[in-house]
Amino acid sequence: MTELTLALEKVDFLPPDRVTDDTSVLTLKNLVFEPLLRWEEGQARPGLFARWEHDAAGRSWRFFLREGATFHDGRACTAADVLDFITGLLGAVDTFGMKWSYARYLARAEMVAESAGCLALRNPAPIADILDIFSEFYPCRRAPDGHATLGTGPYRVVEFAPRQRAVLERVADLPAPARLVAVEERGAEARLERLRAGRADAALNLERIEHRITRDPALSWQQAVNTLSVMYYLNCASGPFASREARLAVNHAVNVPRIIAEVFHGLGVPAATIVSPFHLGHRAAGVAPLPYDPARARALFDKAGVSGEILIRSPDHMPEKALEVSARVRDDLAAIGIAARIEHQPDRPEYAREIGRKQMGDMAIFDSSPHSTYRVLNDKISSAVRGIWWQGHDDAELEEMILAANAAVAPEAREAAYGSCLARLNHNPPWLYLFHPIEVLAHRPGAAPMTLDHKGVLRLLP
Repeated sequence: MTELTLALEKVDFLPPDRVTDDTSVLTLKNLVFEPLLRWEEGQARPGLFARWEHDAAGRSWRFFLREGATFHDGRACTAADVLDFITGLLGAVDTFGMKWSYARYLARAEMVAESAGCLALRNPAPIADILDIFSEFYPCRRAPDGHATLGTGPYRVVEFAPRQRAVLERVADLPAPARLVAVEERGAEARLERLRAGRADAALNLERIEHRITRDPALSWQQAVNTLSVMYYLNCASGPFASREARLAVNHAVNVPRIIAEVFHGLGVPAATIVSPFHLGHRAAGVAPLPYDPARARALFDKAGVSGEILIRSPDHMPEKALEVSARVRDDLAAIGIAARIEHQPDRPEYAREIGRKQMGDMAIFDSSPHSTYRVLNDKISSAVRGIWWQGHDDAELEEMILAANAAVAPEAREAAYGSCLARLNHNPPWLYLFHPIEVLAHRPGAAPMTLDHKGVLRLLP
């Protein structure tokens, strides 16, 4: 096959100092750029860095670039380029203008380009989690037209109209289409219709179709559970959810399987802890979702002495159907005699800023997107760090577990140590755990072999 047309929700290449969790943008990034390291279900694999080494304590690291790595304009990619890129990212902001945490993670690290092909990093404390962090970095440069489209990946950008269309040509010696055309279609129904009409070979994010999908047998269908966690932050600092019993109670009170079945047409799997089954440590944790049990929920609320109205905060979207989910949560609480009220914030960027300022009421719907267990613990859970998304959860025993996990260097030791943290958070939840979405891809039979990974990224197969 010489050409493949993809219907995406968004066609864009962001500035070099911007990172994103948008699956359409990540699909394009993975075609044009290379991550420093590739993330595969909690483990790091070679990317632009072909190999790495470290001392026994995990404080000193050396990363070696793939031999012959070259930007699409023919310029060699060096460790100095990578260092410049990382330095730019340390002050990066998210979609809402809020700073990412990379600068905090690397605040004490010293990085130097030892040679054209080697980047060295030294840190006063063990930093095996650098592998997670580097899997989120995709070095790129700006092309002459000003867009950040020069990478070292298997495809180069030959045409780009932001939020409309991009044309990519293959540069790697791979059994893949020689040419890719990405077209933007904002609506999921429109993407599917473009595919059915023969104006696309594949359409992504079809889980966002409003009604239950009728899977046309004339098309090929794939789906994958995403690492994203849809959840509610619970105000652990004050109010009813300062009590562990109340936090457990709300997890038993909400009928998550029914929300998945009725609101999301079955496209989700219940969450058991702060991260997905594909995160580092989840397998070792061996945890199951807290079951829907209204009688136990009522007993736990009574034990916690919860009275009065619970304030639920919600935006319109991000996560999808946030208001509808919040209404289901309110009704489930009402069914066991717990009054709740929804406060709606239609301005999504302001909603994120409010939650960052701890203006969250008693509970606030949100999503958690990092595929790094380290990042979720560091940004959202640890009372020692008190990151921007921390909402007052304070568990001294857990903090000891987090420190032990952060100091673990060998992959098996990290899996076990993070597993202990995740098991503890199943028993002492800081959030109302809801679900991990299932993403849906459809493509034309006979199109280039492809698959969805657990980050929702389309991968072309050899």
